[in-house]
Amino acid sequence: MTSSFNVQSAAGYEQLMGRWSRQLAPPFIDFAGVADGERVLDVGCGTGSLTFALPHAADISEITAIDFSPVFVEATIKANSDPRIEVQQADACALPFADASFDRAMALLVLHFVPESGKAVAEMRRVVRPGGVVAAAVWDHFGGMPGMRMVLDVAAMLDGNAEQVRSRYCFQPMMRPGEMMQSFVSNGLADVRQTSLLIRMDYQSFADFWEPIAAGEGPLGKYVGSLDAGMRTKLDAAIRAAYEAGQPDGPRSFAAVAWACRGIVPS
Repeated sequence: MTSSFNVQSAAGYEQLMGRWSRQLAPPFIDFAGVADGERVLDVGCGTGSLTFALPHAADISEITAIDFSPVFVEATIKANSDPRIEVQQADACALPFADASFDRAMALLVLHFVPESGKAVAEMRRVVRPGGVVAAAVWDHFGGMPGMRMVLDVAAMLDGNAEQVRSRYCFQPMMRPGEMMQSFVSNGLADVRQTSLLIRMDYQSFADFWEPIAAGEGPLGKYVGSLDAGMRTKLDAAIRAAYEAGQPDGPRSFAAVAWACRGIVPS
């Protein structure tokens, strides 16, 4: 499996997205459910937003966290002090676990970066016991991420090449309405339910918003890093103007919406 997420450093990811995935983890857990004594698999743990939130929600028996990126695996291992948590590098499309090994498999902000996302859902279903739960959440890049869309919409006005980047970003796997739910159903999960989860992304300044993207983190950072010096200067100025919106630089808050889906492995 490959991942379309561009990773430069764990610290850069934290500034770009980790702080927001930590906010999203508790409502995602509330929707997905978790119970005392369960064995839980965190698929695509990143820097541990979901992994480290789970023990606060229930008295978990064990948590196995996997990620495709060695950068994330190293960072999560370093941050971990809970003996119930084990972190390892693995492929979401070929999970190295026996059938029915877990009570729940959960994926927070991962499946839209997995090109074969349906295969990842099938693997999550395979490793969860009958009666157990598979759950996932992905950002709604098309309509639910106005801060990121602001960057791409401005870029598309300045650079014709950005139109294709915007299209790929807005319609990554599992992002169309009902797409993730249909994948859960087609992979044999029962009692499938979908909802949307809302948080806010609060930035202290334009630098707080722009620095990780400018440094090359994530899919937008990969695009920005590909620009020549002239276009980069134009884009930096235009994004700053859009962020500030005619007012002095300072705090801004953008809503952020994720699609969430859960289903039960049939008995």
